[in-house]
Amino acid sequence: MLNKIFIMGRLTRDPELRRTQTGTPVASFSLAVDRDFKDRNTGERTTDFIDCVAWRQTGEFVSRYFTKGRMAIVEGRLQIRDWTDKEGNKRRSAEVVADQVYFGDSKRDSENGGYSAGYSQQQGGYAPSNSGYSAPAAPSGYGAPPADGDQFAELSDDDGELPF
Repeated sequence: MLNKIFIMGRLTRDPELRRTQTGTPVASFSLAVDRDFKDRNTGERTTDFIDCVAWRQTGEFVSRYFTKGRMAIVEGRLQIRDWTDKEGNKRRSAEVVADQVYFGDSKRDSENGGYSAGYSQQQGGYAPSNSGYSAPAAPSGYGAPPADGDQFAELSDDDGELPF
């Protein structure tokens, strides 16, 4: 059997870190996840609010580094829980048990509202970046790229030997 889920969304509140009676850390949080399609009546995307729980080191990581509004990518499994409410009614709820949680944005982007162009790798996940791409500067002795826009240039001090 296979029970694997990946979701990406923004935290709706700061994660809540608690400990079980045996001292095991567990963090609870909720993600706002937009659907891939628009509602045909309103023309807008519907958002689902998905409860997540992270145990042990993953829970501590989430509570330490994620806050309300941060984009998160959660990899885990779907779990259905049956429970009884205060009035004695039987209830059922679904939540994602997180195995891994990745940053979906950079800290700088989350402070600026979370929206920017371009992507850069950040802490194990891919995160939007304000800077976009710029080519690295050439090491000294290699000269500047040709003015005619050609991406390839002869090396000025090439001895013909391969570096390996």
